[in-house]
Formats: sequence, C-alpha cells, structure tokens
Amino acid sequence: MTTTIIGFPRIGHHRELKFATEHYWKHKIDQNELLKTAYQIRKNHWQAQQDAGIDLIPVGDFSFFDGVLDTANLLNIVSDRYKALNLSPLDEYFAQARGYQNGSETVKALPMKKWFNTNYHYIVPEFTKTTDVKLVGDKLFNEVDEALKLGINAKAVITGPYTLLKLSRFLDGTTPNDFVDDLIGAYSQVIEHLNQQGGNWIQIDEPALSFDVNSAEKALFDKLYHGILAAKGSSKILLQNYFGDIRDIYHDVTSLDFDGIGLDFVEGKYNLELVKQNGFPADKVLFAGVVNGKNIWRNHYATTIDLLNNLNTDAKVVLSSSASLLHVPYSAADETKVPSDVKQHLAFAIEKLAEIKELDTIYHDEADGKSALEKNDALFRNVKHPYNKSVHERINNLTDDDYTRLPARSEREKIQKKEFNLPILPTTTIGSFPQTKDVRQNRAKLRHGEITKAEYDKFNEDKIRRIVKIQEKIGLDVLVHGEYERNDMVEYFGEKLAGFVFTQNGWVQSYGTRGVKPPIIWGDISRTAPITVAASVFAKNLTDKPMKGMLTGPVTIFNWSFPREDVTPKESVTQIALALQDEVLDLEKHDIKIIQIDEPALRENLPLRKSNWYSEYLDWAVPAFRLVHSKVQPSTQIHTHMCYSEFGDIIKAIDALDADVISFEASRADFTLIDQLVAAKFQTEVGPGVYDIHSPRIPSEQEIEGLIKQLVAKLPVDKVWINPDCGLKTRSEDESFESLKNIVDATKKVRSEINEPNSVV
Repeated sequence: MTTTIIGFPRIGHHRELKFATEHYWKHKIDQNELLKTAYQIRKNHWQAQQDAGIDLIPVGDFSFFDGVLDTANLLNIVSDRYKALNLSPLDEYFAQARGYQNGSETVKALPMKKWFNTNYHYIVPEFTKTTDVKLVGDKLFNEVDEALKLGINAKAVITGPYTLLKLSRFLDGTTPNDFVDDLIGAYSQVIEHLNQQGGNWIQIDEPALSFDVNSAEKALFDKLYHGILAAKGSSKILLQNYFGDIRDIYHDVTSLDFDGIGLDFVEGKYNLELVKQNGFPADKVLFAGVVNGKNIWRNHYATTIDLLNNLNTDAKVVLSSSASLLHVPYSAADETKVPSDVKQHLAFAIEKLAEIKELDTIYHDEADGKSALEKNDALFRNVKHPYNKSVHERINNLTDDDYTRLPARSEREKIQKKEFNLPILPTTTIGSFPQTKDVRQNRAKLRHGEITKAEYDKFNEDKIRRIVKIQEKIGLDVLVHGEYERNDMVEYFGEKLAGFVFTQNGWVQSYGTRGVKPPIIWGDISRTAPITVAASVFAKNLTDKPMKGMLTGPVTIFNWSFPREDVTPKESVTQIALALQDEVLDLEKHDIKIIQIDEPALRENLPLRKSNWYSEYLDWAVPAFRLVHSKVQPSTQIHTHMCYSEFGDIIKAIDALDADVISFEASRADFTLIDQLVAAKFQTEVGPGVYDIHSPRIPSEQEIEGLIKQLVAKLPVDKVWINPDCGLKTRSEDESFESLKNIVDATKKVRSEINEPNSVV
C-alpha cells in the first residue's frame, strides 16, 4: 500500500447525483431510483480510483448533501424538531439540510456555513440537552459493505469527533465537554462495527486541528482519542488532517496510538518543518498529502519528490492528496474547448489520481519513473502566461489615496439619505431572481448558435421589464434588474475580463445539489469593455424607483476561481479590483447611484490561524475592496453582501471595507450576528437576511415581522435594511414572489408601529 486519496467528488461524472436528487425532491422519481443512482455513482468512482492504481480507496466520502450532516445522523445528533416530523430517514436528513414545509407544518433548516477555507458549505449540527449521542445509522456500513463486495480495498471515512464538536452549535446551555463520553462510546461502536465487516483502515478526518489549538482544546482532543483508540481492535486508525498544519498539537497526535497520520504538505507547508525538527514515529504510517486537492494545476514532480526526500523519516510513506478531491472537477479530459497550451497544465480529480500513481513510481525508483519525471519537468519549462504591461504599470502607480474614499462614511450617510429619500427599513433584494427553465434555454440557444445575440438580448430585456413590474407591485423600495444574463456570479464576470479561461464541464459541489464552475486565472486581468452597464441602465429607465447595479467583488472572484500558483493572491486580487473600479465608475457615469459589490467569500480564504489573519490576508483583501469604490461620489451608495460564514470575529475588518450598506446571511443562524454587530459598535448600515433562500420554505408575514422586530430592538432603526439573505437564483418564482411579498408586508406593519427612529417596537 503506497497510494491513497482523502476523498473523491460526489456528484458524478456528469452531475448525475444533482439531477436525480432534484427529481426526487420534485417527486419525479421515488427513493429506490435515487438510491440506485447513488450506488452506481459510488461504484463508478471506486472503479475509477482502482483503475488508476490507487491502493487504498476512501469509502463513506459519498454524501447526498454533506458529510458532516452524515456523521451527525449516523450518531443520532438530530434535533427533536426533525424527528417529530415522522419522515423516512432520508427525508428527515433532507429536512435538516433544506427545511421542511407541508401545508401549515414548517420547520427551518439547520445553519449552513463555509467549510474551512473552501467554497464548499457544511450543515451545522445542533447539540441540545435532549441530544442522545449513540450509533443509530447504517449509511457508512452499507457503503463499506458495497465496496468490499466489489473487491475494493476500502478505507472507511468519517468526520472526527473533535472537528464535529468544533463546528457544531451548542444550545440550551450545553458545551462540547457534555458530550465527550457519549462520543467516545459512539465512535468506539463505529470502529467495532467496521471491524466486524472486515475492513482494514479507518480514516478519521480532523481538519479542525489546523485551527489554533489551546490547552483546553488539547485536553479535549486527548480525552476523545485516548478513549476511542482503546477500542480500535484489529482496525488501523488514520488521523487525517488537511487545510493546514498541526503545529499546536503535533506531539499529542504523534504520541497517541494512531496507526497512520495524514498531513497536508501543500497548504500545511510548516508540517515539513514539524517532521524534520521533531521526527516522525517509525511505527506509524505517514500519509503525505503532496498533490493539491484544491487547485487544478499539474503537480511539479521534481518539487514534490524533493519535499518527500526531505522528510528524512524511517516511517512508511503513503502518497495522498492534500485534501479531498471534492474541491476540483471530475476530469480535464472532458474539456474540448480549453486552449491546448492551457489544458496541458490542468489536473482535475481523475488526472490527480494518475499524478499520485506516477509520483509513487518516481519516489520508489521504479523503471518508468524517470521518463514520467522528464516529461513532467519539460511541461513546467513551457509555461507561458499572457502578460499585460499596462496592468502592472497601473498597480505600480497606486498610492494610499487610491484606497481611501472621501468624505467619511458618516457624512456620506447624510448625503445619501437626502439623495434617495427612502422610508425607514428600506426593502430590497440581494440581486438575482430565479433562473427559470426558459432563461437557461435562452442562454443555451445562444451558446449553440440557434439564436442571434439580438434575439438573446431581446428575451432578457423582456424578462427585465417583467421583473421590474413585479418588484414595483410587491412594493420593494430599491429594485434590481434580475441578472437574467448571468450564468454564475463569478463565471459571468470572468467571461468579460481578460485573463480568464473557462471550462465546459468543470463543476464543483458548493452545497447539496448546487454546483459552480470556477473560472481559471491564466493571465493578467483587465476589463476590456463595460460588463453590467447596459442591463442596469435598461432596467433603471423602466422605473422611478432606485435601481441597484450588481457586481461581484474582487476577493470573491479570486476565491471562487482557480488561481495561478506563480502569482501572489494580493497581486491577482488587485488586478481584479482595478478592473471592477472601471465598471463601478462606468455605472455611476450612467446614473446608477446604488451599486452592490458582493463579497460573500471575504472570510473564505482567511488563514485558519488567527495570528496570520491580517499579515497574510486582511491587510490586502480589505484595501482591495476599497480600491473598487474609492473614487465614486459621496451621493453614490455602495452596498456589499456576505453569507454563510462566521463573521463575528472579523466585524472590524468588515466595517473597514467602508461600504455604506452591508447585507448579511443571518436567518439560518437565528440572528446571532446581531449581538456581535452591537458589541462591535458597527457603523455601516446593515441588512441582516430575514428569508433563508437556500430552503424551499416560504416564511410567513408573521415570522418575518418577528425577525424585523428583533432587529430594531437592538439596532438603530435608521441603519437597518430588510432583505433576503442571498440571491434568489436557485428558488422558484412562486416561492420568491410570495416570500418577498411577505417581507414587504411585514416591513410595512413594523414601520407603522414605529413612531420615531431608534425607538424599540
């Protein structure tokens, strides 16, 4: 055994799981058919890994929605409100992820947050006083059984107890320590069951060890694993970490009775120093994460072999991915339109399997290793990225003034209130409206040459006319044009900017059945023509109400693309920021006076260790956002939007973006962000989302009214906006329009009860 990976994409080669699951939700297929599709996907994926020569194949990394949620359900960590629905296990599982509504019976979904520093989202488990942790599920065991019957050398995969506790919510006064003994018992039962199945290795994922780990957290980790490892029996336990290094707890991990330890040598570069300085136990197996599981570029074999040789350990070494291949597309072989000079440098999941095998051949001095090394080295001598001299000159000429907007926000606020004369608690949306089937068909017809560009634009203009009228009828105060021309909030902008390359089939799971197709940054980035101006101006001319222009921010475009590895993130983001600055000034010139620059991914690339937050990220990411809008007039109102991350610990950095209005995802997290805003004396006007758009639930007017009253009880009423928590692209029109109507009606009711600003309802 010399090769493995941490995990594999779940959605299927051609997104089969997405389509089958959505058909199941719409009652177009039954549960048996969905389960058959899922089995075939697993079988195909295992076979692909086996065919590539991977020795130890992960099993249990497949999920219908999210792996953390899978572990929670396996261990009975399911809130009573879902059990009370009396659904089948699978439908109860989906209710936790999406919420549930059947007539008057309605239950909110669990919170959804970003998975470490990726664009994947996990479902947040809830622990309460009634949580009874014990082994109740069988999904993991069924999948291991499937794999073993197919002759797969299976490695069972499960989210570890430490990470589970670190990522969960604790309600009713409970704490992680309240559940340690029960978790030890439950994980011990899991191991015992896997032993009985005849499995060999068990991979317990603990990415939370890449965070800062204090003495109390060390004690928690040690207690968990002293108990769990005492029950390992004949199984070999692999402690698998990724997304960083384990410097705070390296000694504890290597001292415990793990049979293998998986370390990330891509993002966790300091792990090499840990091994060199402290040694690595010769009686354990080092699972070396040397092939990047989060980016799509070919591995430079010479560099990787040099790293492996520098490990200087007598321990057995197994080559692996640095993270689950969940975060990259399925296969670059599907890309027939990517330029050949770019495609030769791409490695998606299937190609990464081959890279791990070739690296293993080279590392062990096998016969064909030399030719593979020479071929790879020649590839890396032939990288030619497009260079734009004017872009570099523009960056070199930047000064501090280019990052500073004047006058101060408090002065701008007065000017803007006079300019727009909006009512208290102004209502708006985040930007997109549902991308209905006819919208997608219209885009496909243009792509296939079945209609002209003029016909395509005419269709979208008709859609804009309709949605503007609908928004006016609903009674929203600030309107949007609906974004019908946009395929994706990042891909659309990348297509309009020089420096990007695009895939046909490069889908990556974001959450559940939602996939994104990240652009690839290949050259220097610049704007060659207006991007959003025409649609925004067309919409503005249809109404007397303010029309909001919509852009994706520079940090999000970067974080949701596959970046170059030879250019610093700061340089790439600055290039994008300057391109967007041109677009913002163009919108303003065309009398678009409210401009939203979305940054949902601002927190996403935050270093996992707090000591590095500013020096390695926020010190350039926040100024890059300011660079986009620093030159607009005081009367132009800049909005931004953020979602599905923990923002409380970077509130001051968010305030430093110097936007005029910031909307946040808040509804799934029960408005916990509001107290953090108050405590931080947040100065920006805010729009905490009152409608969870990632759930099919339609919130009632009364529910929204209650949420708005929570807001104005804690925040100055003249600083509060009312809006959904994200764009409406993935929802149906019926769901969206009814929910927005309830938002507006609830807002009007609260307004009528407020006699003066800052009063408490």
